[in-house]
Amino acid sequence: MTNKLSQMVAGWALLLVITASATAAERQLLQGYVPAAVAKLDLKPVGRLPGTRILNLAIGLPLRNKEALTNLLQRLYDPASTAFHQYLTPEQFTARFGPTEADYEAVLQFARSNGLAVAETYSHRELVDVSATVSDVEKAFHITLRTYRHPTEEREFYAPDVEPSIEAGVPILSISGLNDYCLPHPGAHRRSGMGPADTSNGSGPSGSLRGKDFRNAYAHGVTLNGSGQYVGLVEFDGYYASDITKYENQCGLPNVPISNVMLSGSSGYPDNNTNYVMEASLDIEMVIAMAPGLSRLYVFEGNNFETVLSSMVTYSEIKQFSASWVGFGFNASDDSFFQQMAAQGQTFFQASGDGCAYTQPITGPCDSAYVTSVGGTTLTMGSTGTNYGSEQVWNSGFQTPGWNLNGNYTNGTTHGGYWGSGGGVSGSYPIPDWQQGLNLTAVGGSATMRNIPDVALTANEIWVTYFNGLSGVDIEGTSVAAPLWAGFTALVNQQTAAEGRPTVGFLNPALYAIGKSALYSSCFNDITNGDDTWPESPSKYHAAKGYDLCTGWGTPAGAAMINALAGLAGPVFVDFNFFSFIEIGTYDLPFSTLAEGINAVSTGGTIFIKTAGSSSEKMTISKPMTITASDGAATIGH
Repeated sequence: MTNKLSQMVAGWALLLVITASATAAERQLLQGYVPAAVAKLDLKPVGRLPGTRILNLAIGLPLRNKEALTNLLQRLYDPASTAFHQYLTPEQFTARFGPTEADYEAVLQFARSNGLAVAETYSHRELVDVSATVSDVEKAFHITLRTYRHPTEEREFYAPDVEPSIEAGVPILSISGLNDYCLPHPGAHRRSGMGPADTSNGSGPSGSLRGKDFRNAYAHGVTLNGSGQYVGLVEFDGYYASDITKYENQCGLPNVPISNVMLSGSSGYPDNNTNYVMEASLDIEMVIAMAPGLSRLYVFEGNNFETVLSSMVTYSEIKQFSASWVGFGFNASDDSFFQQMAAQGQTFFQASGDGCAYTQPITGPCDSAYVTSVGGTTLTMGSTGTNYGSEQVWNSGFQTPGWNLNGNYTNGTTHGGYWGSGGGVSGSYPIPDWQQGLNLTAVGGSATMRNIPDVALTANEIWVTYFNGLSGVDIEGTSVAAPLWAGFTALVNQQTAAEGRPTVGFLNPALYAIGKSALYSSCFNDITNGDDTWPESPSKYHAAKGYDLCTGWGTPAGAAMINALAGLAGPVFVDFNFFSFIEIGTYDLPFSTLAEGINAVSTGGTIFIKTAGSSSEKMTISKPMTITASDGAATIGH
């Protein structure tokens, strides 16, 4: 009897093992959710998350027709293509490339059947926000959430003990919130008193830069103010509205309307951390300083990057976005949203980081092939806040407290506390088409992988009003530069709108086209002084003529840059067979004479003769441009 019972128990055990193995084989494994530091540093768990704790997750779905999307993006940014800057609406993007309704429903059903409450859905079907207890999350993804001591920060983090797995066939691309090893940190920080004396010669206290200084330096004499344009900011914390009003009043700037977009998991209230609140205030104040006539500024506040981007792509009226936070996780869904922005004629600026030369593979989003990575300079104005003087690479050359380029906090005396313009080579992204053709050997760049930054703007000795009435001198970080570029691009898009052209869209193809052309010296301030070196990287990188890995192509040189970007934003179309009461040179309403096209096109721009035809016009062309017959032979001057 005992032997027979033993045989029966053994049989059941075998059956259970076989069943469990079969179930596991039917699941798909998701990679990258156990932090690499756990295995690399042999971190041991110190506990386990309570089963009743609520987690907020964002589940991303893959796009469809990825090859077709890649081809479309190439044509959208190729001036020789008739699809050049013929952007998609969010609805058109979803119809062509978004997940299907069936796939979206499959993910929703997976969430609901596993106890994950659906908190938010999106019309583009690329993301689902859910919330659930730790116990339900563990069951849904076949993991145990352990806690560990963080190797570089004074806190514990949680992470799964194994990589998560889900039912086969459920179309999930990414899951945000399964670990908190990387948290978003503000990029801006105070410069230590150990640093060199103020040299900016700005109009703010102690010579700091504020308000109209930025326009006087980078948009001198430009009357464009961002009217009719919108800017969107990524924020992981709130701000005090009274600080923004105070800054505007201090600087003699108009009050720009601000809309707060509160997303899943955000509190809507500023954190009791001056650095966090300072970041949000800084971003807002820099945009307003450069584009004081904006129709509206949108502040997107969330608790994870994916949810923020997911909301941003639905605001098609916003043509320029900026992010200055560092240290957060980056996944495949983020690039999907960046590609969607490019397809919709929107551009995204990301601070390149403040840790000088990168000594390890760069983590996104600053190295994504679909964002404009912004480095930093030290600006000296020609006189007290009235005009551009000179610039060099921003490199403090000393240690101060704050978060380094990898998002790790340093107390100012440990490794990683040196601050300067972040630059380096991506470990993930191949070199994009628009960055190819540059000889980067002398500046330490790569011919095969993406190099950053793309451009730069001033990054230190900044005056900020923040934390319910405080004011700070000597704030620094590429956090300053990214929102300034967003504000500058609003000026460009204001001009393209006035000329009846499309927006400039994703800026890098145009920036690199200008950088490689004869227009470079008039459109960019080429930064040739300074370097990104620090004790862990004593030889990389140094400023040089043209593109380098400290400040990219450099900083914008006012009206010349605006005119060049506007000229490259959209070609002028001419159709000798077209006659209408309204002719503005767009694809649908082309000019009917070449003379009108030449008068309208900006220096370095392109004229497309839309359809085959002829014109007897004879004229002298006195500015550089490209004239292309795009659909059959065109004859001019006969």
